Amino acid sequence: MTTSSSERGVSLGMPELPAPAYPDDVRARLETDARELIARYPDSRSALLPLLHLVQSEEGYVTRTGMQFCADMLDLTTAEVTAVATFYTMYRRKPSGDYQVGVCTNTLCAVMGGDAIFEELQEHLGVGNGETTGDGKVTLEHIECNAACDFAPVVMVNWEFFDDQTPASAKRLVDDLRAGRDVEPTRGARLCTFKETARILAGFPDERPGAVEASGSAGPASLVGLRLAKGEAAPARVVHPRDGGPHDERHTAVHDPSPTERLSAHDAPQETSASDPAHPAGPTAEEGE
Repeated sequence: MTTSSSERGVSLGMPELPAPAYPDDVRARLETDARELIARYPDSRSALLPLLHLVQSEEGYVTRTGMQFCADMLDLTTAEVTAVATFYTMYRRKPSGDYQVGVCTNTLCAVMGGDAIFEELQEHLGVGNGETTGDGKVTLEHIECNAACDFAPVVMVNWEFFDDQTPASAKRLVDDLRAGRDVEPTRGARLCTFKETARILAGFPDERPGAVEASGSAGPASLVGLRLAKGEAAPARVVHPRDGGPHDERHTAVHDPSPTERLSAHDAPQETSASDPAHPAGPTAEEGE
């Protein structure tokens, strides 16, 4: 005796229909842009990443239609295009907001307050990770690293930096974005929409007045590290003994760090139970006790 697939609780489903085509005028415009990008590479398939940004700039995310377009232009299979589009997180697979708000939750940003910022923004906006507000303005996501540890905790909006954030400042930021108020990044060019950002990432010129000049510099804290990497000597720092004991007066010229120079625990050791007799750690238990 045999049983049918429906009796076994198996749904075979229907095959997915082909992706709908772009309207003729949209496809003609995208083909012109795509050919310009493809011409920059000796091997046409090398243009896949910028082409995915190009189709993302059209609809705000990489649709099946966009992937089919990339496959057609590069003589690839849709499976090959899908494998790339699903690998990189910068390519969105579903409709998203005008502003992608990414909160760094990697180690340093997390301990500096990134986790708290992300949790409060979820509650404030009423969305979860990767979700978009009902007005279509903001998509919230956590990011593993914004490569800006000097300014932790960091929030990025459409890949522009907002440094040294707090839960309160981050909530003001998203409120301003949703209200359409002008928002200035801590450094870099002024904000544009996610679709506009995607077109720039595809490799087309940023035509906003002053945008290129505004995006050409790192922050002061990063530049301090760059100078050290180049072998430029930093002003000497002298950390006096915590117990107020004697020290050589000939070497007491202490560099007063500017606000952009952050002392770490190595520069100014903090009193801990392990290093300060005034704060005993208590008995140490052996492993397994």
